[in-house]
Amino acid sequence: MRSLFSIFVFVFAAVVSAISTSGNRLLAILDDVADKENYSKFLGDLESRGFQISFETPKSESLALFHLGERNYDHILLFPTRTKGLGPNLTPNILVDFMNANGNILVALSSEVAAPSSLVSLLSELDIQLPADRTGLVVDHFHYDASNAADKHDVLVLPPPKPVRPGIKDFFGTGAGKEEGDDVVLAIPRAVGAALGASELLTPIVRAPRTAYSYNPKEQTEVVDDLFAAGEQLALVSAFQARNSARLVLVGSAEMLQDKWFDAKVTKAADGNKAAKTFNREFAKRVSGWAFNEIGVLRVNWIEHHLDEAGAANESNPKIYRIKNNVKYTISLSEYAWTTWTPFFLPSEDALQLEFSMLSPFYRLPLTLDEAQSSDSASAYSTSFKLPDQHGIFNFKVNYKRPFLSNVEEKNTVSVRHMAHNEWPRSYVISGAWPWIAGVGVTVTGWLAFCALWMYSAPVNGNRETKKTQ
Repeated sequence: MRSLFSIFVFVFAAVVSAISTSGNRLLAILDDVADKENYSKFLGDLESRGFQISFETPKSESLALFHLGERNYDHILLFPTRTKGLGPNLTPNILVDFMNANGNILVALSSEVAAPSSLVSLLSELDIQLPADRTGLVVDHFHYDASNAADKHDVLVLPPPKPVRPGIKDFFGTGAGKEEGDDVVLAIPRAVGAALGASELLTPIVRAPRTAYSYNPKEQTEVVDDLFAAGEQLALVSAFQARNSARLVLVGSAEMLQDKWFDAKVTKAADGNKAAKTFNREFAKRVSGWAFNEIGVLRVNWIEHHLDEAGAANESNPKIYRIKNNVKYTISLSEYAWTTWTPFFLPSEDALQLEFSMLSPFYRLPLTLDEAQSSDSASAYSTSFKLPDQHGIFNFKVNYKRPFLSNVEEKNTVSVRHMAHNEWPRSYVISGAWPWIAGVGVTVTGWLAFCALWMYSAPVNGNRETKKTQ
């Protein structure tokens, strides 16, 4: 019932596995190309996953994100740079155009280097605010590494991130590679905290503890009077997903991506100087995997709606229906997980809904799992309902938007017509019309009887005498 082209695309995508659903061309921006040695493990992990990394500096004259209107790169990795700006080829407008063209960006900051003005402007467009001096340092006098930051308390030791809410996958927790019972933590050294706005497109991945605060380390004062933000107002790692599902991840500490912090040993001051192992390497893999469309990507394989009536023509996705038709709608979804497409299963607390709307929804119905039409790489969700007694132009619409999952927004337009004159039920079928039909029959019968009596009644025969008057 699906088109041959849709089936071919679905089978081809299931057989051919790509590292990233949006491409593997990665541009890494550094102050000096030699600085990549500090991130050799992180960059090596990216290359082992199939990314082709090109290294450039902001001052490179050959740097260009677009050529003839097409992207030269699929993703951008911005490391801290000491330049005040990122140059004419990485202006905020160009970076916004890159995201509008479905490009993804991962930004790493450092409290030792002021963020470039163009990057600050880009983040402001996304409702992400950095400290006014662009070098704010987050410290915590309770949750710090006692072995590496005994004096400054600027190396935060935090538990693994938790899901943003029940029902959403924990993409950034300990996960694979950690045995049950292992004491693992996330080490975030010398981080820059950001304040997130109220935009629904922003989601914090790691928030600072309630006892943390951000200040300017260049101010040599014993008391910090003017705080940029404190506690959970500070987002140490945050995610932005645009309406076209382009992604930007802001990592407040580029140092946590360096080799020396991958699987390092730290001492938790908040837990009696207990030793623990960092899972920075696994966390960096998951954050970069989400930013570069390796996880959390949803795909619509096919959509089908048709009449759900006995004896109806088995036509898939017709353009026109009749009022009060019984209709069945089905959508097939897959989720990308690193190298393969897998079925997408809804959490028990979540719901996938279908809207049947004109200007506003006439129906908003939950879609349930249809195991008969699901497969090893896709899940089908369907619902059946009766069309309203209203003609016009309607839309089958699925609008599913959740944190850390790419947006699903599908709309199929159909026409709903009146009943034709020969589709209405005959009057003798409707029991309520029987008295009226009987009345009509009695009236017609009486009129015919009267006419027959009038026409066939002869006058009375006899002689009548007439008197003449003189």
